[in-house]
Amino acid sequence: MRQRPVGILRRCRVSASSGFLPEPVPIKRLPDPYYEPWETTAASLPRLIQNDQARARIDDLPVLDTERLIGEEEWRRAYSILAFLTHAYIWSGEMPSDRLPPQLTCPFLSVSEHFGLPPIATFAALSLWNFQLDSGSSDASNPENLKSILSFTGTKSEEWFYMISTAIEAKAAPLILTMLHCIEAVDAGDNGTVLFCLQTLTNGIREVGKLLQRMHEKCDPQIFYHNVRPLCAGTKGMGAAGLPRGVFYDEGDGQGQWRQYSGGSNAQSSLIQLFDIFLSVDHSATGGSELSPRVSAKSKGYLKEMRDYMPASHREFLLHVERLSNVRAFVSNGSASIDVVEAYNDAVTALASLRNVHIQIVARYIVMPSKSAPAPHVLTRKGKNLATACSDQGVERTDGNASVTRQLHGTGGTSVMPFLKRTRDETRDAVIS
Repeated sequence: MRQRPVGILRRCRVSASSGFLPEPVPIKRLPDPYYEPWETTAASLPRLIQNDQARARIDDLPVLDTERLIGEEEWRRAYSILAFLTHAYIWSGEMPSDRLPPQLTCPFLSVSEHFGLPPIATFAALSLWNFQLDSGSSDASNPENLKSILSFTGTKSEEWFYMISTAIEAKAAPLILTMLHCIEAVDAGDNGTVLFCLQTLTNGIREVGKLLQRMHEKCDPQIFYHNVRPLCAGTKGMGAAGLPRGVFYDEGDGQGQWRQYSGGSNAQSSLIQLFDIFLSVDHSATGGSELSPRVSAKSKGYLKEMRDYMPASHREFLLHVERLSNVRAFVSNGSASIDVVEAYNDAVTALASLRNVHIQIVARYIVMPSKSAPAPHVLTRKGKNLATACSDQGVERTDGNASVTRQLHGTGGTSVMPFLKRTRDETRDAVIS
């Protein structure tokens, strides 16, 4: 007998009302004074980064342990703080640092292990666990009501970039239970409920697209590209930016190891991947050689890899739904009514349209800024980072009679536009004729 939807959610720490967002909302500060050095440094990050003082301040921190963290709220807060401090240390200097000091390595490895996450700034650190609601507001699906707690730059552009993703998670949270109910209805052969659930899902995905289209309202492409994005970069595939081996996580006393991780990415959103899983969109080809000539065709693919950057309980939830997913088979084997087939195709089309919006966002916020010098209002820092490396690689050049365009790379080291377009096309291919 299959477990009931509410039981599945409870076991995997997913909320029927807030989805993959935490309940209650994240705490603003660790209450134990023992962690005051982390809090003080994190609160000062925009100034420290601007004045090129972040590394020196972090080097002066004591090595704190995690034994005094109480409850999941404090563990989540610690993870986000250490993620921001880690990226500030690696990327804020004139050249990236290929060593992370024990002051960050030791506690970050501990906190990361607690959640089954890598010690890097993931989607969870930047958006899921880094928001507060305005006083008197309870609607997290409106980005106007949200504020980020931690920031690299202290700019509205950075905050809006994170909070659009947070609002999307809140807006679409009720769809998670809708998808689970749809799976139950398929088992029962209940065409009416399947139809209703698919129509609800389609409308919900369209609402997500509308939210994503609001990115331009308060996020300046130039500030994002030149100031925010370089600090969100990971350490994997970042040879051109100055980290050919990744970063050495120094645990002290001669201990430690070289590590390479992707940076924060919307591909690490369990919600977005859940849409694919529920609709059985096949992304098996998205990965391997089309992302990088160095990646084996046996690679599990970038999207599957990004699940390693989700909290372990959320990964477990996706795997569970993957085992249960039955909607596409029901629709394609003749068991479903014509209305249900059309509703399934509408949901797939809505998801493909959402990916088109994402492509437009990337064009506006990464491709276009990479082709021009920073605007006068943008504060630029000297040295090598993801923006300068991508600017070197992303412009169109002419070698003899041949025009050569080198691919822009994302925070995880992947070729951005080919990956997104392939993912969009694979989504379209799921439509049933």
